[in-house]
Amino acid sequence: MELLLNAPLSKLPPLPKICATKRKPLGARLPSCLGVERHDDMDVHKDLPQSMDHAPKEKQNDIWQLFTEAQQNILSLNKQRLTALEELDELKRENTALLDRIEQLEAKMLLNTEKEMDTLSISSELLLRIDSMVLSGMIDNAEASDLRRLVMNSRMSIAANLFQNTHKKDSELLVELRHFSSKSKKKGFHIVHISAEMAPVVSVGSLASYVTGLSCALQRKGHVVEVILPKYACLNLDEVQGLREVEAEVYSFFNGQLHKNRIWTGVVFGIGVTFIQPVYYSAFFSHERVYGYGNDFERFTYFSRASLDYLVKSGKKPDIVHIHNWETSIVGPLFWDVFVNQGLEGTRILLTCQGFDSQCLQRPEKLALCGLDPSRLHRPDRLQDNNKTHMVNILKGGVVYSNKVIVIASMQTKAHLITELGHGMEPTLAIHKDKLLIAPYGFDKSVWDPSVDKFLPESYSEEDMKGKSVCKISLQKHLGLTKNASMILVGCMLTEVSDVYLENLKTLVWMASRKGIQFVFMLCSQNPGLRREVESLLLELKDGNVKFIDKYDEPLLHLILAGCDIILCPSLDDPVLQVPLFSVLG
Repeated sequence: MELLLNAPLSKLPPLPKICATKRKPLGARLPSCLGVERHDDMDVHKDLPQSMDHAPKEKQNDIWQLFTEAQQNILSLNKQRLTALEELDELKRENTALLDRIEQLEAKMLLNTEKEMDTLSISSELLLRIDSMVLSGMIDNAEASDLRRLVMNSRMSIAANLFQNTHKKDSELLVELRHFSSKSKKKGFHIVHISAEMAPVVSVGSLASYVTGLSCALQRKGHVVEVILPKYACLNLDEVQGLREVEAEVYSFFNGQLHKNRIWTGVVFGIGVTFIQPVYYSAFFSHERVYGYGNDFERFTYFSRASLDYLVKSGKKPDIVHIHNWETSIVGPLFWDVFVNQGLEGTRILLTCQGFDSQCLQRPEKLALCGLDPSRLHRPDRLQDNNKTHMVNILKGGVVYSNKVIVIASMQTKAHLITELGHGMEPTLAIHKDKLLIAPYGFDKSVWDPSVDKFLPESYSEEDMKGKSVCKISLQKHLGLTKNASMILVGCMLTEVSDVYLENLKTLVWMASRKGIQFVFMLCSQNPGLRREVESLLLELKDGNVKFIDKYDEPLLHLILAGCDIILCPSLDDPVLQVPLFSVLG
């Protein structure tokens, strides 16, 4: 019976034909149901076992009934199996159709993103080509202004119509631009960043990602955004599209003379970028680092003045010039004292401060290097430092001479910021409190989200934490620590610390590292004194479980925040830490 139940349906014997009116003896019927042909002269009872031959008729009927029911059950099971297979095939077809639909939607989304990026890139490149036409004398400032407005107001249509012409010479492209007459219904702002950093071209601290994220977001809203950067020797040009040198002579004033600059243009993430390269002062930006040199004031003052000279020379009339930190704060007094009447009457100045801990104090006479009048500016209501009154404060000048000031301090109120975090600028901030705006650090927190972070070897989320162990092992391998996911790994970003904090930190690390706990410290500050203090601390510890990164490295910071089990926070007021901590630690 067991063999019969397990036999394939196709090999089962056919059901016997049973006549209800004329039943033959079992001996006459049984060979037929077993597939044996019956002959009249065959002695059926001869080959049957004695027990079957003499079995009672009722028992024989019971056996036959069981046999019939088994065949019926097998038929029923097989029918159910066929039905289940049909349903499975239908589910597979539906699943395939669903996957095809998802692929179509993803392809459409990718295509839309690529189209959007292409549109931004083409319009930004056209604006830079218009600058080249002005600098070479091909068109005057008035026509350049009209052409820029045309590009700004007709971005989508102009990208669709002129994308095949961007490779042409300036003279040929100018013909195409003059024939393009479409007008946009929406008017956006023209914003120019004058900045020391921009990710991923040159990224040292938090400023770089802020400039890039904000610029991309504003362009998506219909505004035209450009960035002016120094042409450092350490630039990462992999993400710069269409990098080219403008064939024109652009001069800027510095130290009593006009000096020639080489101008380079390109597009980064759809944003037009201009690089200024000094010729006579070529050593200003040929260093391996961006900051931390004795002539930083001269370097960035030259760049700030050259950026404004470039805006005037190219005929640009931006609605907003956005400056950042002390490095470009000198643009504020330069703009209002020297440049505002050179065709920039409609432009306004916006300053963003990543913090007030770095202000740049200088002797007043050094302001004359860029053409400013020291006697006019060395006053309490202008650039004179509030504490060291014999010095001028460059960041203070940016606050005083800007129309609006954005302070990156997402966890602070304006009142607390003015009274507690001004680093000596409290009186100035109190006077100009109406122009102060508080904003969260960074523009897009999603870049620190471990579920989508492109810097991580494997993503993870609160619902699925498997990838965190991969990040941890990867971080340990990168730092030369013992690779063990079960070991506790502690991360700490240092921007400024007190002597008390360092002493407590030394005790903590000394006790914990001897229990197998690993530590990684990253210095997120340009303060050379802090670097020496931390290096001295680690020298005292002399512990293989403690690693120190002596400069800000954003990709590595992503891995530290994602891979560490514990994050030590010297201060939640620190803007460098706020977005990563909120995003990674929830």
